[in-house]
Parts: sequence; C-alpha cells; structure tokens
Amino acid sequence: MKIIDAHMHDYQNSPYFDQIARDAGHENSEEHLWQVYRQLGIVGGVVMGNGGLSLQEHCYPDFLHYCIGLDSSCFADGRLPDCADLVEAHLQRQNCVGIKLYPGYSYYYVFDKVYDPFYRLAQKYQKPVAIHTGDTSMETAILKYAHPLTLDEAAVRWPKVQFVMCHFGNPWLTDAAEVVAKNPNVAADLSGWAVGRFSLGDFADQYSGYLQQLRTWTGYVGDYSQLMFGTDWPLVNLSDYIDLIRYLIPERAQEQVFFENANRIWALGL
Repeated sequence: MKIIDAHMHDYQNSPYFDQIARDAGHENSEEHLWQVYRQLGIVGGVVMGNGGLSLQEHCYPDFLHYCIGLDSSCFADGRLPDCADLVEAHLQRQNCVGIKLYPGYSYYYVFDKVYDPFYRLAQKYQKPVAIHTGDTSMETAILKYAHPLTLDEAAVRWPKVQFVMCHFGNPWLTDAAEVVAKNPNVAADLSGWAVGRFSLGDFADQYSGYLQQLRTWTGYVGDYSQLMFGTDWPLVNLSDYIDLIRYLIPERAQEQVFFENANRIWALGL
C-alpha cells in the first residue's frame, strides 16, 4: 500500500527539532526522511510551512510539497494585508499545494474577515486551506481560536474553498467529527495523536479510552474519503504511527485514508 504523509514539518538546522527527531528514533534531515519514507512505502509528504513568506525560504526536495503558512509573525505590526501578494506568489508554484493557518497562535477566529483575502486566493487557485485545530504547543497560544467548531462558520461562508482540519481537532473529537460530517468542503488529517516512540500494544493498554474515542469519532464522520493520514514529523516515530492509524481505521478504508484522499485533496498527482 502506498502512503502519503499529509501533514509534516521540515525544520532543518534546528537543535530543538534535532532532539525531537532523536526522541522519536529518527534523524532530523531530509536525507534520513526520504530513506525512511522509502522503507515504509511513503511516496511523498506535505510540509506545513511557517517561519517566513519569502520564496527562498521554501525550497524542498522533489518528494515534498508544501503549504505556505501564515503564522503569528504575519499578524505583527499590521503586516497581514501586505502578505497576500507573497502568498499568491507561492500558490502559483506547482509544489505549493495550499495555505496553512495557525489561529490559536494568531488570536483570530478562522471565520474572521481578516482571512478573506487568503480564502479568495485559495478559491482562485483551487488549493486547500489547512487549519491548525486542537491542542497547541505553546502556553502563549489561546485555545478558543483553535477549537474545531470555529471552522464550521468559515466552511459555510466559503463553500467553494476546501478546508483541512489538522489533527482532527484533538482533543475536541466530538465537535471535530460533526464539523467534518456536516460540511462537504471540510476534510481532516489524523496527525499529532501521539509523539515519540511507542509500542502499539503498550500504547493501546495505557490509552485504551483515548483510542476508543478516536475510533468512535472518526467513524462518526461516516465517510472515510474526508480523512487523511499524517504524522506531524519529526514529532513521532513514523513506523509506530503507521501502526497506530492502521489499528484505528477499518481495513476497508485504509487505502483511502493512507493514500487516495491526500492525493486527491492536495492534487499531488502521485
């Protein structure tokens, strides 16, 4: 079975992420990533970009596509209106497959009109908008902006934009499932549900209730064509995470979730 990693990061030359990768049993390098991808049948990945909008900052190997990210730096000192032209330049690139938003860190709900110029660009170029939902990694983030229920209003206001709810809104799984089930223009990736290295058996024993909730609410969506595998690399061991998602997703839907949906939604042509 071919696999697409629909949600990962590419932090090169970062001591912080070097250590995170080591904790997950990996090396934080594109060469190592491609080696492990090939061993596991992963044919490509989608980088959730942040850290700057210049074209030069987003150069990736051929096996990676990327989303251009509007992180909190874009909202500083009233810079956001000036970002639209740069975002459009990225969307004109073939390997830029969408836009990534980080509302919990930027303190704007995703239905706020401040995002309208970027939704118009996504609609113009027919490229998805990925949105970080759920738990955040920094204490300075504000969770109410990252709640998955806020995506419902954006999806209704922009019915021609394909949205991707990152992390399935974890831990607000009930709300996330309803938003995806209700809105045909909302998909979700299944990244960020575990970190580091783990044994599936031990993990299932320790977190049996959590895993039951994940299985229940992904199943509640009722249509596995809206769900995509993703790892949140380099935060987790790739082999362990594949085992986890295989454990949670019915075998009949695994080709969709692991490959077909991401290939279609991100228009990767793989």
